[in-house]
Amino acid sequence: MRRLALALAFATLLIGAVPARAQWLNYKTPGVPRTKTGEVDVNAPAPRVGGHPDLSGLWLPEDNRPCPPGGCADMKVGQEFINIGWSLKGGLPYQPWAEELMKQRTQENRLHDPISFCKPAGIMRLHTIPLVRKIIQTPAVLAILNEQNVWYRQIMTDGRPLPVDPLPTWSGYSIGKWEGDTLIVRSNGFRDDMWLDANGSPMTSAATITERFRRPKFGRLDIDVTVDDPKAYTRPWTVSLKQFYVPDSDLLDYVCQENEKDVPHLRGQ
Repeated sequence: MRRLALALAFATLLIGAVPARAQWLNYKTPGVPRTKTGEVDVNAPAPRVGGHPDLSGLWLPEDNRPCPPGGCADMKVGQEFINIGWSLKGGLPYQPWAEELMKQRTQENRLHDPISFCKPAGIMRLHTIPLVRKIIQTPAVLAILNEQNVWYRQIMTDGRPLPVDPLPTWSGYSIGKWEGDTLIVRSNGFRDDMWLDANGSPMTSAATITERFRRPKFGRLDIDVTVDDPKAYTRPWTVSLKQFYVPDSDLLDYVCQENEKDVPHLRGQ
């Protein structure tokens, strides 16, 4: 519970932009199915374009954590933000060195977390950070725009292969291909010092990530993520993430470095 409280305390810094909800507050999103009372019909069929589900829209991650005594207040932080493997029986299958590193990072209260220093979060954590992201789907590329530090990600769907010897980056390189109504995305080319969650679960440059995007109905996006990193884990593992549609709003820039005053106060334990 103490680690959870520490992580949630930091998360309040991340969600400061959420309640304001952007410049076009309450501007009705065109083309959204609605009930007779004007509410968004989240159970309506997913829109389609080019024969495939259209993943476009504004999305927020699921808030699936149990409320502590006293309630959850307004913090919308999912358990995957803190521990990406919380739902896996037995937890993540760490290599011994990776488990020790995770425990050290947790003990240090995220002293060296890249997010604590306003560095890029990586594609896994951008799925779980409680800030809005916008998906824009075209025939050649699926773009994901994030409020978090105004970051972007490109998933190329034009038939190109993954790079063979990529220059390591924070977001890696991603290609996608439709299989029925599921977009299969494969990514490689990551840095060797990535964090997958607030506990400090590591990911190395040996990793490949496979994501399966599905939009089963208008208001929900399901993403199954498989991490295959033989350097850090004894076997590939998969987690299932849910995202929910955000209507009648838009992105609001959240720049961690703007008036940042926390880094000088970071202390380990």
